Amino acid sequence: MSDDPYQQLQEFLDQFPLGFPRTASGIEMDILKRLFTEEEASIAVLLTPALEQASQIAERAGLQEKDIETRLDAMARKGLVFRIRRGGKALYRAAPFMIGLYEYSVKKIDKELAALFQAYYETAYLQELGASDVPGFKVLPVEENIDGGTVLLPFHKLKESIRSARKIAVADCVCRKEARLAGHGCSYPTETCLSFGAAAEYYIENGMGREITADEAVRIVEEADRAGLVHAGANAKHLSNICNCCPCCCASMKGITKKGHDKHKYLNALFEAVVNDQTCVACGLCAERCPVGAIEVRDLAEGDRQKCLGCGLCATECPSRAISLRLREDREEPFERALDLGVAILEGKRRRLGSAAGG
Repeated sequence: MSDDPYQQLQEFLDQFPLGFPRTASGIEMDILKRLFTEEEASIAVLLTPALEQASQIAERAGLQEKDIETRLDAMARKGLVFRIRRGGKALYRAAPFMIGLYEYSVKKIDKELAALFQAYYETAYLQELGASDVPGFKVLPVEENIDGGTVLLPFHKLKESIRSARKIAVADCVCRKEARLAGHGCSYPTETCLSFGAAAEYYIENGMGREITADEAVRIVEEADRAGLVHAGANAKHLSNICNCCPCCCASMKGITKKGHDKHKYLNALFEAVVNDQTCVACGLCAERCPVGAIEVRDLAEGDRQKCLGCGLCATECPSRAISLRLREDREEPFERALDLGVAILEGKRRRLGSAAGG
């Protein structure tokens, strides 16, 4: 094993479901050196994906508990480790690159870091995001666009899930901030990234986002919907986050819209758009609204279900209300827990690596 703390950290981060692969250029090291001091890099690799008290980490590493706790608290404030508080005690776990270090850089990202992130995305990370063929995110439309006769389970209901959250935070979209700093951003709203529960507590406590009410969160989603943003959260039944994604800057959406990749690499489409032939007036607004080019308008609007994300943006602005959403009969339901999603991504990567080696 290398004595270089940054190389050790790169190898450590690469073990997560969404890893942190090495590149020929070494740009991943440049990112780590911008985010971590050498000491912080050495401390980060002492953590695990499970929440632990400082005493547990200190005992395993042979360090003083008070010393490690002070350093971990400082790293949490910088978005380098994840921390929550339960029963008056702080609990810590390692932060992967995504969702983690990348998103937690939202307040400190500058032109230099934005350029590094973009170069790494093009060099290695887009491939890493789609390496397992297990979508990391699910798409959830607003309920108003879903066919009234559809029987929905709780995790299919976006607004209801928001209203049941015990803590909610909103932060700027780091993808759009990155693009704007790099000189090719868009005009979509920026303060649109929602987190819930423990994730929200982390954002609020460390100044990365602000606490909001459920009504404010629903209003943000509604405004994002009208603006043409796709609502996507981690592909698990528990609601931990909602990203309101644009087709031009979002790390996952860019793989579909700019690289021509199949949506399933990144996004789990639970719903699909259905056009009512009797009420469609072929105005073309739906085709303009679709972020992935899944609709063509001839005599009537026609959807391509292979491309359709089930986001409902076409239905939001349909003047004749000719479009609604229904659950796909061949849908893949979200995973029970984020842990199950992570295991599936790791297994998918191993399976595809094995197939490539065998082929």
